Amino acid sequence: MKKYYKERFEAQRRLAKSVASLNEVNDILEKMREEARKLVPSSMEACILLMDRDAQKYTRPLQCALYDKPLNCLLCKRSRAAIQKALDKQKGVVVSKPDPIVRHDGSQVEVGPEAAIPIFANDEILAVLSVVSKPGTRFTSKEFLLMRDLSEAVGNVIMNAKKHWSVTQEKIKIGQMLAHLSPFVPQSVRQIVENNPDLLKLEKEKKDVTVLFLDLEGYTRLSSHRSEIEVNEIVEKMFSSFVDPIHRSGGDINETAGDGLMIIFKNYNPKGNAINAIKAAFDIDRISHQMSKKFNGGSQPIHVNMGINSGTALVGLTQFKGLLDTRMTYTASGPVTNLAARLADYAKGGDILIGEETKKFVEGLWPITDLGAVHIKGLEEPTKIYSLKAELHLPSDQTPRQPSSPS
Repeated sequence: MKKYYKERFEAQRRLAKSVASLNEVNDILEKMREEARKLVPSSMEACILLMDRDAQKYTRPLQCALYDKPLNCLLCKRSRAAIQKALDKQKGVVVSKPDPIVRHDGSQVEVGPEAAIPIFANDEILAVLSVVSKPGTRFTSKEFLLMRDLSEAVGNVIMNAKKHWSVTQEKIKIGQMLAHLSPFVPQSVRQIVENNPDLLKLEKEKKDVTVLFLDLEGYTRLSSHRSEIEVNEIVEKMFSSFVDPIHRSGGDINETAGDGLMIIFKNYNPKGNAINAIKAAFDIDRISHQMSKKFNGGSQPIHVNMGINSGTALVGLTQFKGLLDTRMTYTASGPVTNLAARLADYAKGGDILIGEETKKFVEGLWPITDLGAVHIKGLEEPTKIYSLKAELHLPSDQTPRQPSSPS
C-alpha cells in the first residue's frame, strides 16, 4: 500500500508555513480548514466541529459555507450521520450516500460522500474534522490519509489553545487574590505626590533601574487537593510575607502582574540597584521555602520563580484612577522590564534568572551559573541568561554551598 510520504510531507510543510505568522487560534483553524479543502479537490466544504465543552472559552465556532446564512458548523453538522458514526466508533469514517443539506428556507443541497475524523486528546474527543465532497465523487485513500494527518495537527492547535486559556485563567485568579497588595506603594511616592501634585504631569524620564519579576509555580497542583479558601490564604500569606524584604532592599512594588509581582529598584546607582534586587530575591527565596514547608507539610513544594534584569527604562509617576480610590506609583517600561518578565516566566523550580547587564554588576559577589543563549518565548533572538541557583543546574550528587549576601 502506498503511504504517500512525499505528498504528506509537502502538505505538512505547506500547513506549517501558512500558520507560522498567526497567533489567534481561530485564524489558525481557518487556515487548516482551507488546507482541508486543498487536500480534497472535490470537497464542497470542510469543517472543524469543536466538541470540547470549554471550546467557547478559548475560540469561536467556525461558520459552514453550505448554508444560505452563516451557521455554526457544530449546529449544522452535529446530527449528520457521518459525525454520529465517527463519535460512536471513535475513528475516521466515510458515509457514501448522506442525506442532503437542508437550508433555512427549506431548499436542499445535494452532497456527495462525507468523511468525519475524530480528534482526540487524552482519550477525549475535542473536535471532529468533517469534509463534504461533491455528488458523484469519492475519497481516495491518499485524501483520507492526508485528512487524518491534518486532524492530528488540528488536535495540537486545540490543545495548545486550551492550555493557554487555562494558564491565563489561573493568572487572572491569582492576580485578583493579590489585589490587596496595592496599598504597599512606598510612602515616599505618596509624599512626592502630596508635596508636588504637578509631578504627575511630567514626562517619564530615562533612568537606570533593575526590575525583578516573581511568579508563583505550582498553583494548579495546589488547587487540586485544597479548597479555594485554603489556596487563597496560602497565596496571600506568601506574597504578603515578601513585602518587608522588598522594601528593606529599596524596592518599589509596582503592581501585581498576573500571578506575581513586579518590583523596581531605582533609588541607587546601577550597581547598587542590581545588588539590592538580588538581596531581595534571596530573601524572597528563603521565605518562600519556609512558607512552602509550613503550608505543604512535606508534599511537593510551592516554588517562586524570579527574573531580574538591569538597564535603562522609562520611569515616572503614574496615576491609576478607580471608582473608589486613586493610586499613585512608579512604573518602568521598555525592553529591560520585558526581559525581566520573560526570565521569570522561563524560570522553573524556584530558579532566579538574571540578564547579561545584571550579571556584569554582581559578578564576583554571588556564584553565577552561565546557562548560555536560549530561546525565550516572545523574543526573536537567543538571549544570554544566568542563574543564581546553581544547585538547580548540577547533578543531584553535587550540592553547592548556599550563597550569602555581601556585606
